[in-house]
Amino acid sequence: MPIVAQSTETADWVSRFADDVIEESERRAPGKPVVVASGLSPSGPIHLGNLREVMTPHLVADEIRRRGYRVRHLISWDDYDRYRKVPAGIAGVDESWAEHIGKPLTSVPAPKGSAHPNWAEHFKAAMVASLAELGVEFDGISQTEQYTSGAYREQILHAMKHRGDIDAILAQYRTKPKAAKKQQKPLDEAELEAEEGSGAASEDDGSSGSAGYFPYKPFCGNCEKDLTTVTAYDDDSTELTYACTACGFSETVRLSEFNRGKLVWKVDWPMRWAYEGVIFEPSGVDHSSPGSSFQVGGQIVGIFGGKQPIGPMYAFVGISGMAKMSSSRGGVPTPADALKIMEPQLLRWLYARRRPNQSFKIAFDQEIQRLYDEWDKLAAKVADGSALPGDVAAYTRAVGTAAGELPKTRRPLPYRTLASVADITAGHQDQALRILSELDPADPLGSLDEARPRYDRAEAWINTHVPADQRTIVREEPDADLLKSLDEPSQQSIRLLLDGLRDHWSLDGLTHLVYGVPKVQAGFSADATPKELPPEIKTAQRSFFALLYHLLVGRDTGPRLPTLLLAVGQERVRALLGE
Repeated sequence: MPIVAQSTETADWVSRFADDVIEESERRAPGKPVVVASGLSPSGPIHLGNLREVMTPHLVADEIRRRGYRVRHLISWDDYDRYRKVPAGIAGVDESWAEHIGKPLTSVPAPKGSAHPNWAEHFKAAMVASLAELGVEFDGISQTEQYTSGAYREQILHAMKHRGDIDAILAQYRTKPKAAKKQQKPLDEAELEAEEGSGAASEDDGSSGSAGYFPYKPFCGNCEKDLTTVTAYDDDSTELTYACTACGFSETVRLSEFNRGKLVWKVDWPMRWAYEGVIFEPSGVDHSSPGSSFQVGGQIVGIFGGKQPIGPMYAFVGISGMAKMSSSRGGVPTPADALKIMEPQLLRWLYARRRPNQSFKIAFDQEIQRLYDEWDKLAAKVADGSALPGDVAAYTRAVGTAAGELPKTRRPLPYRTLASVADITAGHQDQALRILSELDPADPLGSLDEARPRYDRAEAWINTHVPADQRTIVREEPDADLLKSLDEPSQQSIRLLLDGLRDHWSLDGLTHLVYGVPKVQAGFSADATPKELPPEIKTAQRSFFALLYHLLVGRDTGPRLPTLLLAVGQERVRALLGE
């Protein structure tokens, strides 16, 4: 193993896990690559909760690579899992897919119109594309390929030979009642689906009929389903007889030559730990409760001559605004959904800045603007050297990997500004460029490409996650009735604004102007700070802003006024304000 290069950041959770994983790897497998693992079931859209299964070991593996070690991050695609149910809200999929329940995911047709050969490949492809965009380097392992090629044949025969030992371990937990889960708050249907995981954790642990316990499930040679029961097995000849309860088919096969079946989940997972030499793998809540697969696997792995990986239990990832979203989609958002409205760096940062056992939310509603503000402030602090070490570590892990920095926006203008511009211009890129180029007259934007991909993400958010009744539509004609009804102070405030437009036509200038008008009207300097002003100035500012919104867009709220004024354009602003 190479000499350890000291990590530049030691205060964050990733570095601490990396220390432990390196130490454990040197103890178990000196001189070999460090192996970390994730497992994903492409049984439907792979959501943002599942992404934590990947990002936790990815971040640790990347830190180990930065220190000069060789690392393998395995992603086991559990595409040989049974098709459990027809997921709701998937285009082109109806209840006719229920006839495939019980088949391997790779034997189920892809949704209608898909370019992929089967169900598993369809949902795997979307995740692979997202992981590439996120800079996640991994070795993918198809469990269909592993089982059907006979790669696990010796492990299967070994499990069958030691089925009594496996059964004894599992029996310790079968009769123990599960503790009722305390629910802090009611969850909507989509959140329950997110907590459910792939479903593997709830699968049975093997058949235990009159012929005894067997940790292996054949897929039926007639209907392809796993609704089978092993009725006889001979250790010497490896002859196995099974019957299918779905179609009535039965046959006798030689397990030493048979490749159409798999170990049950609670045996399959620890078998793979031993087979791959996994050192680090996190586990979700559904796999970590007493008697569940991670705990039981820690005992069963010894039967295969291996050890349980080290790794944390990771907490739930929530979605801000999910209830609104799931009602139309029928499911929880995926990484691809998130990457349509946010840059990869921001999504990486959300996973990097929280310890695995801390829950957090990913914003699809207005909260995304605040998250981007926080991200930009952090970037500024990192640049000027004022950020805390742990924050620097999270930022560094977000913007790149050991292989280099991720592609980024050349001019990262504020997300909320870009969203407002995209909202107001409604897809007219020449208008968007005009407004954005006026934000900073001293350094005007020369092309929208300079603001991409952030501009495209903000535009996608406006178009897909902001309800129509909250979109901004600038008035075509002045509100003559409102203008006529204005009292003298309101008319004066409009005149002060109009008089200052030409000299303040930039984002900073207009910000100073719209906040300054109520100050000047009250007899204070436009430069007066909040500490120098009485509380009623804030009330006057809010009233002035509401008046401008009504005159410009017919509502009492809207995008930030300086951005709105730039977007409307100076001549049109003057017309709508009655000049």
